[in-house]
Amino acid sequence: MIARLSGTLVDKQPGAAVVDVAGVGYQVSIPLSTYYELGDPGSRVELHVQMQVREDAIALFGFHTRFEKEIFTRLIGVSGIGPRTALAVLSGLGGAELIESVRARNVDRLSSVPGIGRKTAERIVVDLADRLEALRPPGDLGQAVRAGDGDPTAADLRQDLVSALVNLGYNSRVAADTAIRVLKGAGAPAPPFQALLRETLRLLSR
Repeated sequence: MIARLSGTLVDKQPGAAVVDVAGVGYQVSIPLSTYYELGDPGSRVELHVQMQVREDAIALFGFHTRFEKEIFTRLIGVSGIGPRTALAVLSGLGGAELIESVRARNVDRLSSVPGIGRKTAERIVVDLADRLEALRPPGDLGQAVRAGDGDPTAADLRQDLVSALVNLGYNSRVAADTAIRVLKGAGAPAPPFQALLRETLRLLSR
């Protein structure tokens, strides 16, 4: 079983990355929180990996921190939640906010994630209430812009927001309109990407 990948980043997209390890390119599905921690193609990268073996395919799911991987493994243990839905939860909420939502039994917040209905959100609360208590986020995982990257332009943020929302299952036209609305109301300098994404998801969940 593959538990970790360490190599060169070949490509990254919201939701996926390709890592070259000794000449072999591994395609890994990732949450948005991991996507925004990755450097540029050509940089060194290390991912904590959860491997899923099916009859017709082998799938790899990668995470920037062990904390994210632990959250993921607990999510896919909930009845009705597969790996893709678990990634959507991590992308839409992040590990720290998921823990807080479960602790507060905030079903409305959980069900705002695309693919998570109210019954599934309630199941997450019931199944994970005790299983998440031991987990602690290693610092702030909500920073979407890495230190030293410089300030992103409004166009960059809009493009990233739209890509993230489409990756979460939203219509591209709706995603673009909502992203523009959020950025107009954010002012300057723009808040961190994760804060913008949370506000966008809040508007879309109305």
